[in-house]
Amino acid sequence: MSPPQAFILHAKTRPERAEAFAAFFLEHVAASRAEAGCIEYHMLRDREDPSLFIFYEVWASREALDTHSNLPHMQQFLAARMDYLEQDFEIRAIEMLSPASASR
Repeated sequence: MSPPQAFILHAKTRPERAEAFAAFFLEHVAASRAEAGCIEYHMLRDREDPSLFIFYEVWASREALDTHSNLPHMQQFLAARMDYLEQDFEIRAIEMLSPASASR
């Protein structure tokens, strides 16, 4: 198995689609958190720019992230994302230097 996979994803929505995006994607948060390989999964919204959503995700391994990405609910989201976004996701891979909160 590969090491944990962590990243921060920025989703810049079209302002008129921000509320619809929030409602649409919130449905996926609980499903993602329930996946066996999910360590952390958070959907956040910028207070100064409510059309900017930030996701913080940590997966147990590359295999767990690949499984997540290929599940039907994520494939549905990926297919529909540009109906909401001004531009495609900005994804930054990050290295975890502290333990995940789930390991407390």
